[in-house]
Amino acid sequence: MCTVCGCGEKILFDGREITHEEAHRLGLPHGHGPAHAHGAAGHSHAHAHLHDHSHSHGGVTHAHPHAHEHAHHHHDHDHGDHGHAHDHGAGAHDHDHHHYYYGTGAAGVSVPGLSQARLIEVETAILSKNDTLAAGNRRVLSALRAFAVNLVSSPGSGKTTLLCQTIAMLGDQPLAVIEGDQQTQMDADRIRATGARAVQVNTGKGCHLDAQMVGAAMDDLRLAPASMLFIENVGNLVCPAAFDLGEDAKVAILSVTEGEDKPLKYPDMFTAAKLAVLNKTDLAEACGADLAAYEAALRRVNPAIEILRVSARTGEGMAAWLDWLRRGLAAKA
Repeated sequence: MCTVCGCGEKILFDGREITHEEAHRLGLPHGHGPAHAHGAAGHSHAHAHLHDHSHSHGGVTHAHPHAHEHAHHHHDHDHGDHGHAHDHGAGAHDHDHHHYYYGTGAAGVSVPGLSQARLIEVETAILSKNDTLAAGNRRVLSALRAFAVNLVSSPGSGKTTLLCQTIAMLGDQPLAVIEGDQQTQMDADRIRATGARAVQVNTGKGCHLDAQMVGAAMDDLRLAPASMLFIENVGNLVCPAAFDLGEDAKVAILSVTEGEDKPLKYPDMFTAAKLAVLNKTDLAEACGADLAAYEAALRRVNPAIEILRVSARTGEGMAAWLDWLRRGLAAKA
């Protein structure tokens, strides 16, 4: 029986069972039964569940801890002969709660039961091998004076169509493409139809490309000096944001059909990107899209981000996009 709250239940924390008393001592969020005693004053609790989703890419296992929090709610408390539910009043007792959300705290995120230092340690362990391989990719690209862009977006944003049009307009510019998808060769076949060299990387159950996959694809492509390398990542606005591939820049492609709230819902991706391509602008009127609202949301999460309005179908903004690519290549020279 817990001497603090009177509960006898145990709590699962970090793969082991601990008592309520330990939970109180460690300051961990924990649950109670429907009724319990707290002396003369009651309080509300926040409950959190920690899930760890692990997957492997080329022998490297990546863990992604996800926290699901539930709002504060009332508990019925038994005070003598009567029970009632209440919140803290002016005379209630205090608790020291630290709430970390996106962009706050040393780790930039909150996972109940894990300290900010522990979160940083976990992320460092996951990414350290990838970062070492990415540095090797970057050295190869620098030696070749090649300019590499990592195209990231949700599925259906128009990455491949934009890329096909880009290749056609670049003409004799030496270039190659790495296509990332869970399954099929469809996008690589579309790229090869333009005359460009492409390697398809299928990730299976993986949700993003990593540096090892890209390095192997670069070996197959045997890039020419002063090339442009386009890496079309798996359609996903979450995991690709965290994985360095050795690229010079992440380019986030956002279709006007997706909704202007996407940068706010998936801020890591747009924070990591140097450039945002607001694509399919020819559909903006039909969709009732507010382009200014898209740009405001992008700059809210990344004030330094460059933004281009583009339609691969009509050609709007394509000249500015090609100029951005050529300036990047010139900087590598």
